[in-house]
Amino acid sequence: MTAMAACTGAATVHGLVSGCQLRLRREAGVQCGSSGVTKAFLLKSSTQLSNHNQLHSNVHFTRRCRAEAQPDVETSKSKPPISAPKLPTFVNSVVERPPDSEDDIGQPVLVGEDAAVFEVEAQKTSSWIYFTLVLGVVLTILYYIWLDPNTGFGGAFIDTLSSLSSNHEIVMLAILFVFALVHSGLAGLRASGEKLVGERAYRVFFAGISLPLAVSAVVYFINHRYDGVQLWQFRTIPGVHEAVWILSFISFFFLYPSTFNLLEVAAVDKPKVHMWETGIMRITRHPQMVGQFIWCLAHTLWIGNSFTLTTSLGLLAHHVFGVWHGDRRLAAKYGEAFERVKERTSIIPFAAILEGRQKLPEDYYKEFLRVPYYVIVGVTIGAYFSHPLMQIGSGFLHW
Repeated sequence: MTAMAACTGAATVHGLVSGCQLRLRREAGVQCGSSGVTKAFLLKSSTQLSNHNQLHSNVHFTRRCRAEAQPDVETSKSKPPISAPKLPTFVNSVVERPPDSEDDIGQPVLVGEDAAVFEVEAQKTSSWIYFTLVLGVVLTILYYIWLDPNTGFGGAFIDTLSSLSSNHEIVMLAILFVFALVHSGLAGLRASGEKLVGERAYRVFFAGISLPLAVSAVVYFINHRYDGVQLWQFRTIPGVHEAVWILSFISFFFLYPSTFNLLEVAAVDKPKVHMWETGIMRITRHPQMVGQFIWCLAHTLWIGNSFTLTTSLGLLAHHVFGVWHGDRRLAAKYGEAFERVKERTSIIPFAAILEGRQKLPEDYYKEFLRVPYYVIVGVTIGAYFSHPLMQIGSGFLHW
């Protein structure tokens, strides 16, 4: 092996040792310091650690170097031991560190981000006050500019699309098409747009256009959910309501990974393109698509008519496109690092786990015991009990 990583140490014992001896470890192509010195390791990149045997060898060599670095018993009594510097940590990089023990060999080192991490002590009260103010301003503008029958443009937007056809299913598909075109189109232009106006300004522009269109789709669906041809009727069957509720509850855990970074959603913090790798991402790399499928399955099963079925097919078509579109953007942003994540994750839920490409940690459940997931639980329960209010509000608009 031609590549060599230097491992040096320096310490003085009773003022008698002025330097350190170096020896060559030929079989690993690595140099390490002799006994009585502290070691600092510059370890190989992940591209060189190409197989299990190389990782295993590195673990044993690390142990030997650490053993040699222990201070002499006699000198340690008179001189306090010199603490070794911490090994470097690589974040969002294709450079990995070797495992600390043989037990860690089976656990790949993350090259993406740990999802849903929320440290309470790291939060700034001012940021969340600003978030609340931004949310209030956005909702106020949304109401007067889009929803208010007297001042908003939402009614005119729905009337324009309704003029295309008297069939509510076709109108619903038209609304979804416009939303998909704008939402995915602006997402694809994000890199260029952020270079022109900055991350925060582009996020405000993106949300300012996407949010009204999304609300229009939701309102139109609620108002026309019982239109069309009735295909089946399962609502009177015992247990169906409970099954639909459970499926809807589960769908929200997949649908809203955006809760991982609410401050970025509101542009309080600078928005970033994240590459999550833990939590729900271990089950599927595209949780929003899976969550939308589960939601559509539950509501189509419950309502059972052609309008809901058509709406579900339109939503799923957009999310299936989003699978390709999202992977393309992450590949452009992260390159080889995304390819590593792609290798050990899957689109179909649990596929990578069953194929052995994704090895779950023993304490995997702890990746869900985090504040963002608690927020999802609260929002899901709140949305269920808010159904009557949403129906009243949608009916008020007469779209």
